Amino acid sequence: MTVSEDYASCWVHKDLTVTTKQIQAWLTAARASGGKDECQVRLTGIEREYWMGTEIGRLGGYGFRGTVTAGDGSNQKGGKMGAGYVNLQKQRKRQQRKVGREDEGSSSNRPEQAAFVLSLRGTPVTKPMLYWCDKQALLKAVKKIGR
Repeated sequence: MTVSEDYASCWVHKDLTVTTKQIQAWLTAARASGGKDECQVRLTGIEREYWMGTEIGRLGGYGFRGTVTAGDGSNQKGGKMGAGYVNLQKQRKRQQRKVGREDEGSSSNRPEQAAFVLSLRGTPVTKPMLYWCDKQALLKAVKKIGR
């Protein structure tokens, strides 16, 4: 699905019949304004099929028998950096922090590493922990520590 101020498109399978009512409902939803949606992982019913088909689901993240935590860092214009994490078993267990000062300069590695440290500090590791991230440099840094 693609949405912009001037154009929206939704691709469906060629054998799917889409009613005018469904198109109107989709357009209404696409034009809705409001805050950012919070991700709600539900592993029951039809939603289970969706979530198990995602990258994390296909790699076994939702069935992992331990603590599953995901973190991310951001490096915005003007040198503002932030970091955060969420514990997927305890959806309310999350933290966000500002990282560094604008006058120090910014990088994309620093907030990613800060998110990882926040997750380690905020999650009691009493069983195996799986940490999801999207930064190869963080994985390389952690690998060096383990040597």
